[in-house]
Formats: sequence, C-alpha cells, structure tokens
Amino acid sequence: MKKICLILAITLCSWLGWWLGESFGIMTAYWLSFAGSLVGVIVGCSINRRYLN
Repeated sequence: MKKICLILAITLCSWLGWWLGESFGIMTAYWLSFAGSLVGVIVGCSINRRYLN
C-alpha cells in the first residue's frame, strides 16, 4: 500500500508543480515539478504512516 500511496502523491504534487510553473517557462515548470516530487514523497510517506499503518 505504501508504494501506491507514494506513486499517487508524487504524481499529484509533481503535476501541480508543473501546472504552477508552466506560465513562467519550461525550466521553471521542470524545477517546480521536481520540487513537487520531493514534497510528494514526504506527503505520501506521512499519509502512509498516519492513516494506513
């Protein structure tokens, strides 16, 4: 269940970062997507630890 939670959180946060950065250029979108992925890992692990274990 941890892997599914991580994949969903990373995908959602990465997409959100890309969406926020795309109006400023491709590199901004890339870096915000990367930062969103890192946030997604933290959020996914937190959700798994708190609610699914």
